[in-house]
Amino acid sequence: MGTDAQAPVIWLVTDNKPGHKNQLKGLINRLRVLTGASQYWINATEYPVPLWRALLGVAPAMDATLPGPDLIIAAGTGTHRLLLALRRYRKAKTLVLMKPGFPLGWVNGAIIPAHDGVKASRNTLLTEGVINAVTPLARLTSKPEALVLVGGPSQHYDWDDDAIASQVSDLIARYPQWRWTISDSRRTPAITSERLAELQGLKISVVQHSRTHDDWLSHQLAASRAVWVTPDSISMVCEAATSGVPTGLLNLNAHSNSRVASGVKRLAERGLVAHWADHASVMAEQAEKHDRLWEADRAARWVADNYLAAFQTPGKEARQ
Repeated sequence: MGTDAQAPVIWLVTDNKPGHKNQLKGLINRLRVLTGASQYWINATEYPVPLWRALLGVAPAMDATLPGPDLIIAAGTGTHRLLLALRRYRKAKTLVLMKPGFPLGWVNGAIIPAHDGVKASRNTLLTEGVINAVTPLARLTSKPEALVLVGGPSQHYDWDDDAIASQVSDLIARYPQWRWTISDSRRTPAITSERLAELQGLKISVVQHSRTHDDWLSHQLAASRAVWVTPDSISMVCEAATSGVPTGLLNLNAHSNSRVASGVKRLAERGLVAHWADHASVMAEQAEKHDRLWEADRAARWVADNYLAAFQTPGKEARQ
């Protein structure tokens, strides 16, 4: 166990996939504020675990310089064997993000998107979409600056290069007084990126994702009064919605029975994102949104109350 009674030690087990790492970052950022926790990142690929260790809960030899953990949190299928092997390690609590492929009773708790269809329980928190590291903005800019985030083919939507290029061009034509920043992503097909690059102009900046930095998205959201996102990436949609910037969805046909499409639909039903047909509402000058999405904060408070209660001191839970 951690030695400082007022500051829990948290191990974050990652497979280094950006989406999974982003979820861990969002959660630990808030846990540090709420509990003063110290964080230690564990790269699961550096600790190959045979199946028997995972099944029996027998930990591999860990880095001796690491302080004993009070809580171990993992995100990504590639981390599950190590997480299970550590479930009896120094009496630390274990927590998994997203629906795992093993029984939930094998770990102490789980934080799972509601669209994954798992029932909430005392040890399972359901979130609206996925946790992310974006912090809601205190106020929106009044400048007519818009951001467009383009994903790519996925198992959840039919990717339509023509439709995306047409919708982006349509938005630019409808709102010529606005400045536009357009970015692709790792999954964007080369042909789509090339078509977006052709839109570059006096009021249009096209940015290749390979030329952005870790804080680029947060900085762009803070400078934007509207953001448009392709719905194929639940992470991008949730990041935009969490910022509080009015968020619109570019139109793609969803695959039937897609969990991600179901999650995006839930966000739209709550009014946290708008469909393409409602573009005027996204682009309109508007008051601050009253319904906020900040699942990293809600999840961190749940974790602090249920797994780190011994470390909380009066007043800490109120800090922002």
